[in-house]
Amino acid sequence: MNKPSLCNTHIYWNENRGGMSKGKILIVYDSETGNTEKMAHAVEAGVKKVDNVDVITKKVVETNLDDLLAADGIIIGSPTYYGLMSAKVKELFDKSVKIHGKLEGKVGAAFTSAGGTATGAETTIFSILEAMLVHGMVIQGRSSNKHYGVACVSAPDEKAIQFCEELGERTAKLTIKMI
Repeated sequence: MNKPSLCNTHIYWNENRGGMSKGKILIVYDSETGNTEKMAHAVEAGVKKVDNVDVITKKVVETNLDDLLAADGIIIGSPTYYGLMSAKVKELFDKSVKIHGKLEGKVGAAFTSAGGTATGAETTIFSILEAMLVHGMVIQGRSSNKHYGVACVSAPDEKAIQFCEELGERTAKLTIKMI
């Protein structure tokens, strides 16, 4: 068994990874205008850049608790409504009370589209991440731009698509490390 050492802590490589079990990423989104949906597909493209990861992208109304339980990483996108996630995304989190504690250790990330600047996009991302943290999920920030997740105004432009792809790729890489 390969046992690299870091300070006085030993890290043991997961022997099951020899067969490279695939990670499972679930992307869930709500979209009224199609903007958040475009972002979801860009996030999916980013996830697909990572080997040994399967990805499923679903509308929130088609998502159930078993979908959340089956995923190793969950990325949720919502339009910005009054600085919060949409009612449909909130409903999924409300239902998730039935599986509270069973999402612990899964990787989470968030993205949103908003109608304008300073309209609550960042607080929308926080509302999604807050629910994920209550479930005990693992969230990775970003030291450069887009610290908490990805937000765009109206339809995602080329730069927003790039950020979405980076979010998907970064989340998939973290998920692989966590399984």
